[in-house]
Amino acid sequence: MAAPKKGRRSPGGQGRPGRVLALILIAMVALIGGMFASGDTTPRLGIDLAGGTSFTLEAKNEPGKPNAINKTNMDTAVGIMDRRVNGLGVSESEVQTQGAKHIIVNIPKGTNAKQARQQVGTTAKLGFRPVLTSAPGVKSPEPKPSASVGDKAKDKGDKSKDDKTKPSGSTSATASPQGRAVTDALKANPAVDPSAPAKDGKAGSDKKDPKAPTPTPVPGDVAALQKQLAALDCSTPASRAKASEAAAAAKASDPIVACKTDGSAKEILGPVAVEGTGVDKASAVIDTQQGKGWIVQLKFTKDGAKKFADVTGKLATQQPPQNQFAIVLDGEVVSDPSVTSSIAGGQAEISGGFTQESSRDLANVLSYGALPLSFDVVTETTVSPALGGEQLRAGLIAGAIGLILVIIYLVAYYRGLALVALASLLVSAILTYTIMVLLGIALGFALNLPAVCGAIVAIGITADSFIVYFERIRDEIREGRSLRPAVERGWPRARRTILVSDFVSFLAAAVLFIVTVGKVQGFAFTLGLTTLLDVVVVFFFTKPLMTLLARRKFFASGHPWSGLDPKRLGVKPPLRASRRPAAPVDPKEA
Repeated sequence: MAAPKKGRRSPGGQGRPGRVLALILIAMVALIGGMFASGDTTPRLGIDLAGGTSFTLEAKNEPGKPNAINKTNMDTAVGIMDRRVNGLGVSESEVQTQGAKHIIVNIPKGTNAKQARQQVGTTAKLGFRPVLTSAPGVKSPEPKPSASVGDKAKDKGDKSKDDKTKPSGSTSATASPQGRAVTDALKANPAVDPSAPAKDGKAGSDKKDPKAPTPTPVPGDVAALQKQLAALDCSTPASRAKASEAAAAAKASDPIVACKTDGSAKEILGPVAVEGTGVDKASAVIDTQQGKGWIVQLKFTKDGAKKFADVTGKLATQQPPQNQFAIVLDGEVVSDPSVTSSIAGGQAEISGGFTQESSRDLANVLSYGALPLSFDVVTETTVSPALGGEQLRAGLIAGAIGLILVIIYLVAYYRGLALVALASLLVSAILTYTIMVLLGIALGFALNLPAVCGAIVAIGITADSFIVYFERIRDEIREGRSLRPAVERGWPRARRTILVSDFVSFLAAAVLFIVTVGKVQGFAFTLGLTTLLDVVVVFFFTKPLMTLLARRKFFASGHPWSGLDPKRLGVKPPLRASRRPAAPVDPKEA
């Protein structure tokens, strides 16, 4: 084995502190650049600090369910609405019941109030329905009796029509929709017309192929469905709203005619194959491995996974567009991905042309789509920040006073080392501020008064970490060591103490975040975030900066204003070179 080269030090030693400092500075520049690139340079504020909009929702009994409005269903609806508008619990939106059948939703200023109103006011009956046939979203003439599916002219016209209605997402590699007239698709599909004989692929033959898949028959009047599809116009919001209202009123066991949310297509859909309650979780992520861009990942419940595997297995044997399933929310088709194979295991993904916003909207619908009640928005009012502005001003003044007192203490006691502490506090403040702004954009994080308190408490946690490290270094100097070895020997013990202290703080923040709701979650989130940043700053800024300063004469020589003056520290007389200083029997813990 080759001997290591002289002068080469491990990354954890004092050989390359400049690289570590460069790393955190690059990260700071990237965060600041991202903040300015987003166009938003201030954190979002909660409703208690910035005001916002308040909605009052009134619950309605479902047809055939006169006793649906009860405490259990109202609490369930509040929980679902809160997850819709409040995400991780840090956007500071508030959802609470008022009386027996009203729910109050408060949305802070800066949140898209229109979108939030749509989210909380949507009845959200969610279901997965098989697509039986589709057509462009504009109104079409009455379908004429058509020739067989094999007619070339008809096939050519239908192919161009279907090309305009490709699904917005796919659970796997999808084929292009093939030509099929609306009328022919209905008549040739036993799922809609059970009386239609199954073809074996030969013209004029009525023989049934034993290997051909047999879709489950669907009740419904074929002629009526065709007429509805031809008359339906999805090109205007008013017509789409009317169509979705009619489709939402249909039974889960009945086929429906529905529009896509953007009005690009209209579809005849079979009965609900998987209800929205079968989805356990959905999330929007970026696919970096296969380059699909934004995708939506689904996780089903045990019962939902079985039903989803069964329906995708049947759909995979069909020709487009009958190999698609429509995700229907309150009578509108949110997405209609196609299937090429049975999807078992309870997990699936939807991909194809999603943007970040559209993928998150779909994931939100799939995760929190099934409300037990329907609601009407009865009032919408603007909420003022009330006393929040004054309280914020008072809190900031208190934080500034506390920070000034900490600085005075550091300068008076640690002198030159106070520069290290102040620089670390500045780095921590920059990271905290930029991350809060970016989290407001990405997750809807909003600062409320408790969150501001959490940030102020973090000043003490961060200052405590510096003091622990400084005292370890001073202890080593008291034992007779020079500054450079004192910096390195004091670091392992200080690191252990800092990690234990921050772990306790983070654990407390995590428990608070999990077991509490409302504004306390904002405090817990901020406290946990700043605690993690304290570890980052101490490891990647304070420690390498101390290593660099230990090489400077001002600190290494123990200048009286360096904070490391041997006389003030009571350093023991230096030992002989032949003897090594013994380690203290009972080292002090900070």
